[in-house]
Amino acid sequence: MKTDVLIIGSGCSGLYCALQLPADKKITIITKSDLESSDSFLAQGGMCMLKEDADYDSYFEDTLKAGHYENDKKSVDIMIRSSKDVVKDLLNYGVDFQRDENGELAYTREGAHSTKRILFHEDITGKEITSHILAQAKKCPNITLIEHTTMLDIVCKENVCYGAVIRKEDGTLDTVEADFTVFATGGVGGLYRHSTNFRHLTGDALAISMHHHIKLKDIDYVQIHPTTFYSEKPEDRSFLISESVRGEGAKLYDKNMKRFVNELLPRDLLTEAIFAQMEKDGTDFVWEDLRPIPIDELKSHFPNIVKHCEEMGYDVTKECIPVVPAQHYFMGGIKVNHKSRTSMKQLYAVGETACNGVHGRNRLASNSLLESLVFAKRAAKDIILNYPLVKKDPQIFETINLNDYTNPELLAESYKKQVLKKMKKQREKTRLHDEAGKKHKKQK
Repeated sequence: MKTDVLIIGSGCSGLYCALQLPADKKITIITKSDLESSDSFLAQGGMCMLKEDADYDSYFEDTLKAGHYENDKKSVDIMIRSSKDVVKDLLNYGVDFQRDENGELAYTREGAHSTKRILFHEDITGKEITSHILAQAKKCPNITLIEHTTMLDIVCKENVCYGAVIRKEDGTLDTVEADFTVFATGGVGGLYRHSTNFRHLTGDALAISMHHHIKLKDIDYVQIHPTTFYSEKPEDRSFLISESVRGEGAKLYDKNMKRFVNELLPRDLLTEAIFAQMEKDGTDFVWEDLRPIPIDELKSHFPNIVKHCEEMGYDVTKECIPVVPAQHYFMGGIKVNHKSRTSMKQLYAVGETACNGVHGRNRLASNSLLESLVFAKRAAKDIILNYPLVKKDPQIFETINLNDYTNPELLAESYKKQVLKKMKKQREKTRLHDEAGKKHKKQK
């Protein structure tokens, strides 16, 4: 198979990147599952936007503070200043953000934000955005979307990427020859017992990058979402109870129905507080009370949360629900520059699988959709700029032995183990670094 640009992943970053590329380029998007089984569809709370220039400093500081000041400041600046441009594109695609009584864009607030700056559509903002981007991509004759197709490896030589090895839906193996390849493979939730992510997102691109010596960054920086609906069934994907719920007034209680924490703390700090309370109480969850939110607001802003809780046997207008922290977002990933280039030529990474440093150690709520879209567009623009310099090597595909990939299940398990091992090693390294830093600070 041949294409101009191969994009691996059908979430908002991969789709949006494709839409920013020229119509005369053949673009192939492959996805491991169906087109709608990406975490982009699951995002509930919303997407940040610089609504006015006067909010720039506050937004910038909120992002850095949440990220423990480990953020790449240039990346943060790019994201914030590009937000209006991205929102303009989304509105042109037909995305229906909430409006106020005057027809102007409405904003909500989430934990660690100093003001309301988050655009939203009910409690399914990710679905609203991604479904419209997907619909737009389907209209483009130069974009081919292929479901249930898995990347098994990339084809590369002397640090240049020429495409990928894939497994099709029918189980057959093939190669894709591409001028440029874009990793848009999502997060690592499939590696965890409790996760809000789809189970098939297992960090394959990370393992492949490790194998080919592509640089990674901060891969131990994994965000745990403080509030997901508690389920005893290990096979269940954790259902996220949006941070916006707490932003609108929901409270958290211990086993005695006593409030024990400031609900608007940054996610990592709130998660620590919940785990500590669970350990103190000897429970597997804490309680979340949505009743402080007016019923009309609750049903209009959070209809899917209300519905899910009803399906699980809880009436949120009358009783509290059990919630527990779960793996939610991956701040680390494949190291990229401000144009989303990886350390390998002709290979880009966008979305959750990439790490441009925007989020630092901890992501500020509702920065994920914006960051993914901003840097996906930058990847596309950089591909266009560098097209005259593209290297080709058709002969390299003649050397590929597909027999090396005939056991994809074994390969997938190997990838999982490699990523988990690398994450554990990096986590220990970070722990030692933090302890040394605290010791030095104390001595001073």
